[in-house]
Parts: sequence; structure tokens; C-alpha cells
Amino acid sequence: MKVLVVGGGGREHALCWKLAQSPLLTKLWCAPGNAGIADVAECVPVGTEDIPALVEFARDHGVELVVAGPEAPLTLGLADACRAAGIPCFGPSQQAAALEGSKTFTKQVADAAGAPTAAWARFEDADAARAYIRAQGAPIVVKADGLAAGKGVVVAATVEEAEAAIAEIMEDRVHGSAGASVVIEECLIGEEASFFALCDGTVALPLAAAQDHKRVGDGDTGPNTGGMGAYSPAPAFTPAIEAEVMERIINPCLAEMAARGTPFTGVLFAGLMLTAQGPKLIEFNVRFGDPECQTLMLRLHSDLLPLLLAAAQGSLAGHHAEWRDDHAMVVVMATRGYPGAYAKGSRINGLDAAAAIPDAFVFHAGTVAGEDGAVLASGGRVLGVSARAATLAEARTTAYAAVAAIDWPEGFCRQDIGWRAL
Repeated sequence: MKVLVVGGGGREHALCWKLAQSPLLTKLWCAPGNAGIADVAECVPVGTEDIPALVEFARDHGVELVVAGPEAPLTLGLADACRAAGIPCFGPSQQAAALEGSKTFTKQVADAAGAPTAAWARFEDADAARAYIRAQGAPIVVKADGLAAGKGVVVAATVEEAEAAIAEIMEDRVHGSAGASVVIEECLIGEEASFFALCDGTVALPLAAAQDHKRVGDGDTGPNTGGMGAYSPAPAFTPAIEAEVMERIINPCLAEMAARGTPFTGVLFAGLMLTAQGPKLIEFNVRFGDPECQTLMLRLHSDLLPLLLAAAQGSLAGHHAEWRDDHAMVVVMATRGYPGAYAKGSRINGLDAAAAIPDAFVFHAGTVAGEDGAVLASGGRVLGVSARAATLAEARTTAYAAVAAIDWPEGFCRQDIGWRAL
């Protein structure tokens, strides 16, 4: 099969790495890819949001499956455009992608499906939002309603923090139009987990759970990021909890989406809080998590390609995913300054030495190839230094050994990935 993966981050590197192992694969492209993806796929210079060019490339090259990595092309209608051209696409329609594109839509679907979630209210007026916050008290959660690259959520410990978040999101528009409205939620208490299920519109196939680390600093301090590291499996996410999540959240919401005439296909990423009252839905995303995807791909024993194709074609029934008994961890190396302003173009050395460590893997998230064969940093989150081992402690030791082998003075990482479980 000829496959086109859309995206250029660590998630897409992990997907390409796994797809490249499929005996069904005959050709793999990635648009636009990055310096690391180029080792396992042919990178093509087409932007992730240039929907007409992506469909034209797929049609001209006989692509038999398009795999959408990030959320942006899905919210712009990539899957619809592919299907209109007769090309199977792994990912939801533009309407179904509103599960990630709009926090309000997700809340409405969850409420209609009877799925447990935090109490919430939506505001388009900043003064009304502030009044609601003062009435509710803190801690409280403020979310930009639209897409904000994983940075539009503020868990405010005080009323003052929450009001400052309203000012930044709604008045200063630090996340652009995503902050035209906000969703304000009760602050759920418990352990967070990321759970993933493949969906074909009617059938949901459970994959696995992971736990990630959103804040930039050790001990979960500092601002939220797109994710500074993750591990899988998540010890707190037991088989009993998985069954409850499928029964009370995934399957009812999938049925609700179908009932609305917007069936969901692709991967449904449920951000969950494991509370004393049971698992509750924090949010849905409509793509694999980054960096959680890296840990899932390291653990997945099954061939990924037929699973993605079955989801895209509405034929998941009868399929199942087999997993290694191993644990996996990814430590994100980011450019100094992230998630604020940072410089691009610094040279990264030692990548071969890191990858040579047994059971270590380096997934590229924000890199470009330099003229002399060098690898240069081109983003905020730049590398996903990963490891797979029999225990989480061993995976952690290996991952940080690989981090130590990388010579990149302009980079940094958290030193405590996996602390919750270890």
C-alpha cells in the first residue's frame, strides 16, 4: 500500500516509524516531514494546512491511505476532501473534528451522551466570565474555546489567576481567535490520563492509556506546554477503569456523534481525570497525542497499517490490537525559552550516539536538515528521546542516558518524567 502521512512533528515520526515496519507498505510519504522522518519516509514539501495540494499529491501518486497527524488539517476538512476524491483518510470529517476544535461542542456532546464530565459554563463576554469566576471561587479551570496548540488551558489556583487568564485569552487574545469565547470548568481532582481508541463511525477499538507531563518545569511547575514527556502504560489506568471509560464515555459519545449525522472516524483521544467518583472526561482530541503517540507506537505489537485502514473504511469490527508487555517513556527536549519565545537554527549533535544506546529511540519533533548534513532545531519541542524496557524505571534510565548523549546546549528537558508512577 502507498501511504501519505500528514504532519511534521514527533507524533508523525512515531507513526511513520511504525508504518514503515508494515509488510503491507510499498511506499511511504510524509508532508512536510522533518529531518528524522526522512530516515523512514520520503518527505514532500507540502504544508499540513494546504488541503488542495495534499489531495492533489495523493491523487497524482496513487496514495491508498492518507493518515492525518495533527488536528489543524482535520479541522480544515482534509478528510472530507480526501473522501470526495475517493481516497481513504484516517481522521474525522471537519464537522466531527469539532470535538477538538470547540470545547463547547465537546461539552454538549458529552452532556447529551450522559458522559461524566466537569460542570461548565461558556462565555463570550470577559466581564461576565470574571463575575462567574468570583461566584464559583478557586481552584477553577479556564479554557480558550478554540484550537490553541495545547496551550489554551489555565488551571487557576486563585480567583486572581483565573481573572488574569480571562484577560490574556479574551482581551489580549494571546491565542488569537481561539479565545473569542471561553469555557470555564470546575477543577476536577485526581490523576490525569490520556486514553486512545480507534473509531470507524460505529465501532470503537480500545488502544492504550498514557500519562503525560504538560507543565514546562520539574515538579509540574511553570506554564502549560504541548507536552514535555509521557509514559505508557499508566499504572493508575487499570483494566476496570478502561472498561468503565469505554462503557460510559467512548461508546456513548461515539453513538451521539453518529446520531447527530457526524459519525466519528479516526482516533479519539480522551483526556481524563481519574477522580474518587470514577473517570471523568476533561476533553476530547481527534488525533494521537504528542508525545503520548511515541510511547504507544513503541509498545504496539500489531501491524498499525491495517488498523488505520479499517478505521478509515468503517470495518474495525473483528480487529484487535496486541501490545508488548514493555513500558515506554519519552522525554521531550525543547529549545530554551519554550513555551515562550525561542531561537531557531541551533545545531544538535550526538543524535547517532543516543540512538545507538540499546532500546533507545530518538523521534524528531522540530528539526530540519542543515546544508552540511547537520540537524538543526526548528521548533519549540524538538526531540522526543524515548526508550522501551521491561519496567518503567529501566525505560526511564535508558531515556535519560540517551538525553545525556545528545550535545545541544540550546536545549533543555524535564528531569522528572515518570515521577507520578515511580
